Amino acid sequence: MKPLKGLIYLILVTLFHVNILTAQTKIHKPTNDTFFTYNGRINLENDAVALIGSASSTTFKVKDNSITLHLTTDGTTPYNFVVITVNEENPKRYKILAEQDNEIALKLKRKKSKITIYKATEASIGDVYFTGVDAKKLLPVKSKKYDYKIEFIGNSITCGMDADTREIPCDTENWYDQHNAYFAYGSTLSRALNAKYLLSSVSGIGIYRNWNDENIEEPIMLQVYDNLYLNLEKKKPYDYSFNPDLISICLGTNDLSDGDGIKERLPFNEKKYIANYITLVTKLYEHNPTSKIVLLNSPMVSGEKNDVLVSCLTEVKNHFEKEDRKIYIVLMHGITPKGCSFHPAIEEHQQMANQLLPSFKKILSEK
Repeated sequence: MKPLKGLIYLILVTLFHVNILTAQTKIHKPTNDTFFTYNGRINLENDAVALIGSASSTTFKVKDNSITLHLTTDGTTPYNFVVITVNEENPKRYKILAEQDNEIALKLKRKKSKITIYKATEASIGDVYFTGVDAKKLLPVKSKKYDYKIEFIGNSITCGMDADTREIPCDTENWYDQHNAYFAYGSTLSRALNAKYLLSSVSGIGIYRNWNDENIEEPIMLQVYDNLYLNLEKKKPYDYSFNPDLISICLGTNDLSDGDGIKERLPFNEKKYIANYITLVTKLYEHNPTSKIVLLNSPMVSGEKNDVLVSCLTEVKNHFEKEDRKIYIVLMHGITPKGCSFHPAIEEHQQMANQLLPSFKKILSEK
């Protein structure tokens, strides 16, 4: 009987330890507003939060020295990328493989740590789903006090496309391998201003035409902005609940592009550009009547094309000044893009943010 008693004792001890471990560590789902905050173009779906737009994020606080995050992506592309910060420091990018549970283990130096997960890519790459965190305990996360709220509307530059070549060099497996919206100029500028921010951006998009399309096969910003997913699928409307203090628009690079030289490319149409721009800004004012709007030129456009772009932006500004609207033009200059496919790298995004910072501070402080 002694061997049998020993076996029973061993089983009971094992079960006891399993129960203790279960009690200590459990998976917490991102569905409780007490423990999770969200930002950007996101959607809450069952027991997960879908990070949709560039730099969309979720934040929570844990009391533990070791946690495991669970993420997946929807299969639109073979993989996706997120950036994770711990206590708003040391941003690190992770690859998330499609249609499987990706476990990311984090060792934490503090007893209490704030974790933020940012989507590094844009909406067209597919949703990233955060499905939970294995941790002993979550702590209530207080909404951070921001000085301002800013929305950045733009194209690939605003997405942070081709910016991050530190781990994956240019011309590799997929065109989005160097996406890093965390380091895009809008994200960087917002952190410097202590501003909550929203990126509404699509690579290749323009005001009246796109990089390599005359708005025949591909939609322009006016046609996708009202969709949460920034496409034509109309899965869910954008609710305009962000209510920014300032809306920054950087669109024109693709309208002025010469295309790939294969598809037909018509001469740049200033009248169409100005008319569509006015329509977009009118829409923004309708939903955000107190927002200040800033029109930016492009760090990828120079010389005569930049002169044309600034002339068009001035026409748009003049139109709204007659209505006594708060609208501004802020120009960037002297930036040589060194990222992939002639896009700004992380260093140039920092330069852009540095150039914009004084003007944005002044505009935001105006009554």
